[in-house]
Amino acid sequence: MSLTSSLYAGASGLVANAASMAAISDNIANTNTTAYKRNQINFSSMVSAQLVQGRYSASGVEAITRSFVSNQGSIQGATNPTDLAIGGAGFFVVTDKATAVTEQDPRFFTRSGSFNVDADGFLKNDAGFYLQGWLADEDGNISPDPSDLNQMNTINIKNIGAQVQPSTEVIINANLDKRGVTGSVGPAGYNAATTASMADYAVNPTTGTKPDFAFTMNIVDSSGGIRRIAMAFLQDTTANTWFAEIYAVPDSDVVGGVRPGQIASGLVRFNPDGSFDQANTTLFGAPGNDPNFAIAASSAAVGVRFAPALGIEAADIDLDLRNFTQFSALSVVNSLNPDGATVGNVIGVEVTEDGKVSALLDNGLVRLVAQIGLATFPNPDELAAVSGNAYSQSSRSGEYSIKQPKLGGAGLIESSALEASNVDLGTEFTSLIVTQRAYSASSKIIVTADQMLEELINIKR
Repeated sequence: MSLTSSLYAGASGLVANAASMAAISDNIANTNTTAYKRNQINFSSMVSAQLVQGRYSASGVEAITRSFVSNQGSIQGATNPTDLAIGGAGFFVVTDKATAVTEQDPRFFTRSGSFNVDADGFLKNDAGFYLQGWLADEDGNISPDPSDLNQMNTINIKNIGAQVQPSTEVIINANLDKRGVTGSVGPAGYNAATTASMADYAVNPTTGTKPDFAFTMNIVDSSGGIRRIAMAFLQDTTANTWFAEIYAVPDSDVVGGVRPGQIASGLVRFNPDGSFDQANTTLFGAPGNDPNFAIAASSAAVGVRFAPALGIEAADIDLDLRNFTQFSALSVVNSLNPDGATVGNVIGVEVTEDGKVSALLDNGLVRLVAQIGLATFPNPDELAAVSGNAYSQSSRSGEYSIKQPKLGGAGLIESSALEASNVDLGTEFTSLIVTQRAYSASSKIIVTADQMLEELINIKR
């Protein structure tokens, strides 16, 4: 009968409003949860078939949960460079374990980017999920495969170990005094191939020929060690011409040269305007050769090479002499800028907008580690929520698509930032009052229907 149905309608109202209260409570409790997405209970009427004309049977109300997963929260600044926010529709791909992740292990999706480097070097968020990405190979190359989640691995910052970058170039800004050291004539007795060389003078000043000007530069070898290389100059009687040698300091670092420690010898010439004349310079081999000197590996059998005891690889150094001049001013080195880096260890992390994760080393190097991949869904509001403010794919959410950040609507990644909860407290407190009143009204339906049934029962008396 319709009176009994009103009891059930009131009961359904209690259940629906209790569910609404639970959703509101969750929303309020997670106001400060990173990237939390609010839930809302919507009400839908239920109608039963009216079998007897003129009689109405109440069917009550049904509670339907709606998740606002696709509604992005505001982006707020953070101090940790591994705090990451997504400006777009993507989700971080995460797992609940760091290593030995197999195809059978579940992947979860989250926008909670509060990642930190744990004790083992893995990027792990506050909920205990590990960030996945495409790892770089030893040469720093990344091959993203958006079609297969199993090609992604847990990102580790510390397992790259110490890094070394051997020197390959030295930029020299220097001047040789065109007036000469004393204004005298040329270098009597100088011979680069005998004990009269400038390399010999560097070993023993009682022998060899003293240069008019010399300077040393530090290069980094293949093992991260520092090797000192000198360039020495002696002015010739021919205008704009200098005898020059390149040699190792100490001389024992290099073997196989014409003289101890000697790497190269020849002439350095300048144009009348004081600029470097590469076309007529023979220090680097044939006239016109690029300014470059090479030292073979310690294992080499012939030629100028590193001493066998050093056990290091070959060095090939380009000299940038565009700012090497000959003016009537004191001989001086204004600057020496060699590249290369000695042994370095990880001291920080850098994440770019396109998701590239790099390790910052204390020797100044930046080593590319991985690239983050972002997942998108046709209907993200239907993802299945799991503990830890994450989601799993459901039949109603549609299949995931893995994309590189900044491509295909996945969005860009903001480092040192976090997405705030999309909960509005004003809305929630208003809904709290409305829900409370609705719950009271539903309970009143039950009380009133019960009184009416009591009256009906009392008719028999």
